[in-house]
Amino acid sequence: MWWFQQGLCFLPSALVIWTAASFIFPYITAIFLRHVDPLVPYISDTGIMPPERCLFGIMLNISTSLCIATMYVRYKQVCALNPEKNKIAKLNKTGLILGVISCFGMCLITNFQKSAMYSVHVLGASLTFGIGAFYLLIQTILSYMMQPDIHGKEIFWIRLTLLLWCVSSLLSMAISTILLLSGRYGTGLEQKLHWNPEEKGYTVHIISTVSEWSLAFSFLSFFLTYIRDFQCCDQYIPDSYLLPDLRSLYTTDMREIWTILYYLLKSFLACNCQFRWTNPL
Repeated sequence: MWWFQQGLCFLPSALVIWTAASFIFPYITAIFLRHVDPLVPYISDTGIMPPERCLFGIMLNISTSLCIATMYVRYKQVCALNPEKNKIAKLNKTGLILGVISCFGMCLITNFQKSAMYSVHVLGASLTFGIGAFYLLIQTILSYMMQPDIHGKEIFWIRLTLLLWCVSSLLSMAISTILLLSGRYGTGLEQKLHWNPEEKGYTVHIISTVSEWSLAFSFLSFFLTYIRDFQCCDQYIPDSYLLPDLRSLYTTDMREIWTILYYLLKSFLACNCQFRWTNPL
């Protein structure tokens, strides 16, 4: 059995690989068509003009679905491993809510380009990276609380290091972006796609874009740490949530079709995690 066939580790693996491709392929396309500068444009700049805009949109929408699925499985995993610890349960539920909000922000980024609706795009970025940073914080705290019985100490320190990477990149991007858009270096810079190294504000712009790329990959690196955990996780659907009569799958009655959809959704949300647990690190 290959490593990605063990448990549910294909979820974080697919999330990281697909999301990285969502950044890289539109970037290559935009560079090839000379829509942006080759030296570290904003990630969103590679999704403004067609055809890379279409590629960027559809790929990041899929990434959002993978991200929600990964966060949900992580939530169920922590619930199953700590059934009697109320503090962990409350923190775990808060983490899931923040994670879903962060994913909603990613949808806003994807579907509202900054050239069309800049304010909505910025709101999406704030939810994705800002609320997402709190999600990473909660997962790091959970890793600390679950050691040494469930997590090894190493996984906590790795996640703490990635969290610090995320926070430092977030602060660097926020400060440099505020300086860039303060009016000190001109107006309309938020829509500027091509920069001259001799222009005022170019250095601040590069710091901002590098920080954004660094921030994005700090998130992806954090999700990579889920792989070992998810290798120990199998998921099944309880019998009580299965479809009552599979023959109804062949019906054309709209009421029965809605019943089928209801049971499918209920089955997905009620999936329990069954574990063959080994210490991940």
